Amino acid sequence: MNTISIAIDGPSGAGKSTLARAAASELGYLYVDTGAIYRTIGYYVLQKGIDPTDSLAVSNALPDIHVELEHGADGLQRMRLSGADVTAQIRLPEVSLAASAVSAHPQVRSFLLEMQRQLARAHDVIMDGRDIGTVVLPKADVKVFLTASDQARARRRCLELEQRGTPEPFEKVLREIQERDWNDTHRAAAPLRQAEDAVLLDTTRLDFRQSLKALLKIIKERV
Repeated sequence: MNTISIAIDGPSGAGKSTLARAAASELGYLYVDTGAIYRTIGYYVLQKGIDPTDSLAVSNALPDIHVELEHGADGLQRMRLSGADVTAQIRLPEVSLAASAVSAHPQVRSFLLEMQRQLARAHDVIMDGRDIGTVVLPKADVKVFLTASDQARARRRCLELEQRGTPEPFEKVLREIQERDWNDTHRAAAPLRQAEDAVLLDTTRLDFRQSLKALLKIIKERV
């Protein structure tokens, strides 16, 4: 079966998940949030008291980690860890940094690679993350590098946290985003970078509706 794959990469807080989910709904594709998968690994190691930067300890824990993606009729992706729904828990700020740390380990990326590719083989997908167009789906039909300034991303993240009832100071959120940017772009395993054949979409000065329109235009022009 020939399927269509759309790869969306970019830094933390660029709006990848929100825009990719909306675009997938518009086009009738399966949405795959790979960041949520790494967050689930990060959440697991934190719960077990494992240092997420300890490559050996994290690698040794992998055989005991059972991660599942569940898509409902509404297309929303929910994450299960050993059968338990952890969709809400993995969005906590401390899990974001743990996810960035565990994603730097080559063993973790190898552990999750086939799961991601199998989803693209079985469905028309819009998949977002840090290395989708460069590593996971290097032959994706469309590649988009979605970004925004760190200040804009911090403001959006603060609003998201406020809406969830877990507000954080802007300076703290900005610092964490900058730290994650550095970690994601400097890791040895599949660092965040724009694929040579990816289209750059900067949403710093765009609202959600404008960003979605721009993303759909890129996809429709190339599929």
